[in-house]
Amino acid sequence: MSRRDSPDGEDRFRVRPGAPKQRGQAFVSQVLRQTSKAANSTGRKPGRTPGLRLGRGHVVARFTGQSLSATSRRATVKVRLVYLKQAGARSTITHLRYIEREGVGREQDTGKAYGPMTDEANLPAFEERGREDRHQFRLIVSPEDAEQLDDLRPYTRHLMGRMEADLGTRLGWVAVNHWNTDNPHTHIVLRGKDDTGKDLIISQAYITRGMRERAAELSTEWRGPRTELEIQRTLLREVDQERWTSLDRMLQREARDGLNHVDQPARDPKLRQQRVLLVGRLQRLQRMGLATEERPGVWAVHADAEPVLRAMGERGDIIRTMQRAMGGAQRDLAVFQSGEDSRSVIGLVAGKGLADELYDKGYLVVDGIDGKAHYVALPAKTELAQYPVGAVVEVRGSTEVRTADKNIVALAADGLYRTDHHLAIAKVQATSARDPREVIDAHVRRLEALRRSGIVEHIAEAVWRVPADLPEQGRKYDAQRLGGVAVELRSHLPIERQACVIGATWLDQQLIGGASGIADNGFGSEVREALRQRSDFLIEQGLGERRGQRVILARNLLATLRGREIDSVAKTIATETGLAHRAVTDGERVTGIYRRNVLLASGRFAVLDDGMGFSLVPWKPVIDQRLGQSIVATVRGNRVTWEIGRQRGPFV
Repeated sequence: MSRRDSPDGEDRFRVRPGAPKQRGQAFVSQVLRQTSKAANSTGRKPGRTPGLRLGRGHVVARFTGQSLSATSRRATVKVRLVYLKQAGARSTITHLRYIEREGVGREQDTGKAYGPMTDEANLPAFEERGREDRHQFRLIVSPEDAEQLDDLRPYTRHLMGRMEADLGTRLGWVAVNHWNTDNPHTHIVLRGKDDTGKDLIISQAYITRGMRERAAELSTEWRGPRTELEIQRTLLREVDQERWTSLDRMLQREARDGLNHVDQPARDPKLRQQRVLLVGRLQRLQRMGLATEERPGVWAVHADAEPVLRAMGERGDIIRTMQRAMGGAQRDLAVFQSGEDSRSVIGLVAGKGLADELYDKGYLVVDGIDGKAHYVALPAKTELAQYPVGAVVEVRGSTEVRTADKNIVALAADGLYRTDHHLAIAKVQATSARDPREVIDAHVRRLEALRRSGIVEHIAEAVWRVPADLPEQGRKYDAQRLGGVAVELRSHLPIERQACVIGATWLDQQLIGGASGIADNGFGSEVREALRQRSDFLIEQGLGERRGQRVILARNLLATLRGREIDSVAKTIATETGLAHRAVTDGERVTGIYRRNVLLASGRFAVLDDGMGFSLVPWKPVIDQRLGQSIVATVRGNRVTWEIGRQRGPFV
């Protein structure tokens, strides 16, 4: 019911039927529709979104930009709404640790988290307070010319104070300032609870416009409006830029029936200057093949100009990122593209970071053994910590067809795959390196993963219905799940340390495999020198012999090096724990409590404690969730299968 006689007039803005609801609503809807089309920051489809007026701030969003003018300072605000159950238990702490990482401070030091009342916020405590929250907001705020501010902390606190006034509640937040880019900015993590403990629901209108306009207002108040000279210099720089600019948006707004008329006379000197800049931009777009002069003074900007310019802007950002990571080293630059014909890239991690800090999408810059530097975009939620700078990695497209999928289709009869049939064949083809049941278990786990995606059907015990095009469907499933890219850590050690360490290293694998595909320039030349040093070291250790220009390596080189390193580390662990080391023989089953893992040159190993002694077995991330639990491991070579109680675990 609507109360028209309300003295304060607030009822007209409430969501309820009646005439007051309609006043001014057409204009607001138009604004929000255009905002959604121009900057769809919430990820929804263009057009009017249901519930635009739902949530705190829907009223004040109508008035936040009233003090702004053409000379006001600008600000960029990006907002992401994160549902914590969907994001995962470690999403918040991972994001907080990343934004407080080393090298983002003003003097390339560690970024320091702060809050409303403290300059040293306790991030673990903040994460714990919000652990039961339904959602949280992650913001990036970048005021124009932020580098000219001595400190972004007062600015951020004033902005959050205004947001509290607008939203009518105290806010729980922490922030970290980043100075490591061309545009200094602030990361803010805002809890999804108001001061009464209820879910904090913020109007879409306030998210898409209100926050940005409040940030712009505050920036203008602090630094004053932009002068005409500043505005002209900014626009002049945009004339030749290979990215989507404010001049392009101006052309987009002024276009009529797809044409821009820049031949119309203008009495105002400001408008004349603007016309000159627009003509200069159109001429630049023409040289780029993105605009055509239909007749003198009448231009048509091509329909694909915006996506092309945005892509070019991203390419420019990538090039600058790669140049910073390479530190002046001369390399040909390449962007890794996953696809059926893509080749794997092996090299050193020269740099890493987040390409999209709001959505936690990371990147690696890999100095390849092919002599090139490669930019690798990683799937969302990839843990960058597992790829230390200086480590050796292999990057490949995740679009390759899996051997397991091809085996399943080849063994299926009338579209049915039977594990007993496969097991009988596997026993005939069995080798000492792998138990036939392990082979079947690996295929069953693959089928289980595909079943959850609706690709195959489990119709009976040990019987699966599979489509004839399973390899192709499996390839698409992997590409979607892995983002088209798979990165494998080959060695956490830099090559100079691999050259003279006891342990099975990536350099040893290259020596055994013939060291093919290594260029004579760039990182390739460094690898060649490291291989020479490694050969000399192995000869000194009695594990190689030089015959003319060739080096003959000892048999079972990797196993010997791995065994020597494990024996050395085991002595240290035995001294620390008082437990005896139990060496694991090939094919042996080992039972013990998983205590911890140790990182060696030969890889990472799990420590299994049976109360009387301990064993070291190859580790994989999947077993970390079983820390402190009993694990039964069967070791064959450098592989292990494990069981937890009666539940057989996945092949590792």
